[in-house]
Amino acid sequence: MMENSVGGVVIVVEDREKLAPKVNGILTEYGDLIVGRVGLPYREKNKYVITIVVDGDVALVNEMVGKLDSLGEVQVKLALSGACNP
Repeated sequence: MMENSVGGVVIVVEDREKLAPKVNGILTEYGDLIVGRVGLPYREKNKYVITIVVDGDVALVNEMVGKLDSLGEVQVKLALSGACNP
């Protein structure tokens, strides 16, 4: 049985120009989980901050976060309702 949860993910991309396309590719791959998204490019510091609201299977949310985290130079923080965070 799938365990669904609602929560938020904050992503800080340290090298916007290099990593934003990869981050956006992962977010597109898991687009069915994403309820809302706000992305703020901070051009002066070459960073990109993305906040997303997710609703879906906890295992898939954790899988998405793991892929983002594995890119390096990306900080990811996850908060989910009714579920244990990794």
